[in-house]
Amino acid sequence: MRIRAALVETLGGPFTLRDVDIEEPRPDEILVRIAAAGICHTDLGTRQVWPRLPMVFGHEGAGVVEAVGDAVTTVAPGDHVCLSYRSCGACGQCAAGYRSYCEAGFGALNAAGARPDGSTGLSRDGAPVFGNFFGQSSFATYALAHESNTVKLPAGFPAVLAAPLGCGVQTGAGTVLNVLRPRPGETLAVFGAGGVGLSAVMAAVAEGCSVVAVEPVASRRAVARELGAAAVIDPAAVDDVAAAVRDATDGGAHCAVDTTGRSAVVSQAVGALRQRGTLALVGIGERAEFDVMTVLTKGVSIRGVIEGDAVPSEFIPRLIELHGQGRLPVERLITEFPFADIEAAARAASSGEVIKPVLTFG
Repeated sequence: MRIRAALVETLGGPFTLRDVDIEEPRPDEILVRIAAAGICHTDLGTRQVWPRLPMVFGHEGAGVVEAVGDAVTTVAPGDHVCLSYRSCGACGQCAAGYRSYCEAGFGALNAAGARPDGSTGLSRDGAPVFGNFFGQSSFATYALAHESNTVKLPAGFPAVLAAPLGCGVQTGAGTVLNVLRPRPGETLAVFGAGGVGLSAVMAAVAEGCSVVAVEPVASRRAVARELGAAAVIDPAAVDDVAAAVRDATDGGAHCAVDTTGRSAVVSQAVGALRQRGTLALVGIGERAEFDVMTVLTKGVSIRGVIEGDAVPSEFIPRLIELHGQGRLPVERLITEFPFADIEAAARAASSGEVIKPVLTFG
């Protein structure tokens, strides 16, 4: 079937709309007509280094099931769905409820550019087009997905709101609710108030916690305040960010989330914690340095987190429930762009002009 997709055709190049062909779903696959797709910084960063081109990115898709393979039992044509990350569902980690640490390897199922057998499901003029990004590649009018990353939505829930739940909101909120689990009245410091960080802010506020957001962009600090943060800090306006957080949290935060992946910020987050505090690392980075004696003497824990330790089929319905209660107003983060304006949406996200761009498909 001929579809329209946003291709990255050169390393670090722009998203360019092209006609491509998509296969019929295999027995374990689900063909989804995409209605909305969030743009995540993972999409933007990965296109700068991705080795297999041309490539279709996109991993926050939402839409309607068009067709299913013979082995699919959890959804049917006509179902409205949200797409997330893929897992094997059968290994020890998956069986224990930690699907984001699937033993098949996160890269193998989510960031290989192809199915495990090497095929792509997408082609252009007979040549392969790489995809299968997070088991979906939703920067296209249609995507092939899988049971493990396809979650049925309740009737009437808007695709524009559903799309970011599959990764950004799931990561931020899940890190708070599934990993850190702060008690009401405890303090959380969030470093970086983008889509993931502000989702962490919303989840912590919903749990009755006091939140401090550290963010250089004034408009994002304002949104953090509107979402319930007790204090916001401009890191450029203080001499010692860690000390400023400690002052704002009466001696140090009980827990912290770093969404930046930057070494200097990770060090600040460690220093911002109180005794036996916990830092969750969710931002993509390479190396970080921090004071070992601070970690030792304070008994600090540092924890890596992928996708909020969430099982999509269980956690996305929880997020929708929180939204229905008015405790997770994800619409405050979203700016809509037509699919044809994907490159403009990407630039707006990179510049910090918008928090969570969501592409809409007519």
